[in-house]
Amino acid sequence: MNDLDDDQLRDMLQRLRRFALWLTREASSADDLVQATVERALSRRGQQRGDDSLRAWLFAILYRLFIDAKRRERRHARWLAWFGRDEAVGSSTEDIVLAESGLAAFARLPTEQRALLLLVSVEGLSYKEAAQALDVPIGTVMSRLSRARAAMRELAEGNTPPPALRRLK
Repeated sequence: MNDLDDDQLRDMLQRLRRFALWLTREASSADDLVQATVERALSRRGQQRGDDSLRAWLFAILYRLFIDAKRRERRHARWLAWFGRDEAVGSSTEDIVLAESGLAAFARLPTEQRALLLLVSVEGLSYKEAAQALDVPIGTVMSRLSRARAAMRELAEGNTPPPALRRLK
């Protein structure tokens, strides 16, 4: 296993920053991305296999962090638009109807699912943080969130699931 040292990381900072600048196109965002990359690399240095190139490993971390942030931004923007905190919802009737149907679908979800969607998708909490906030196991968070997202898709598309019927003997 390769052990990271300060000299190796210092040598890589300019390369990482250049890559981050091309991805983000903004100096402060690039610096934040490089900082998060170095932090992740240092906290998970045991995950780097000895045969992996340090440079490739750091670039992979940086790129994954960038992609994850973009996904979060899109999801966050959509949720903020639905909740009316963003003026850029769109002025077209179609955008307004979609936002209203999304809010209506959200309102029909069970409380536990709404709470999780708000914490994870709107507030940006990690699964672990949401589990701590709701005092439930992380597995419960993941399964509820999966069911909540599936239910939101169904409800937003206008597919109302049939009521669950129990068989009585």
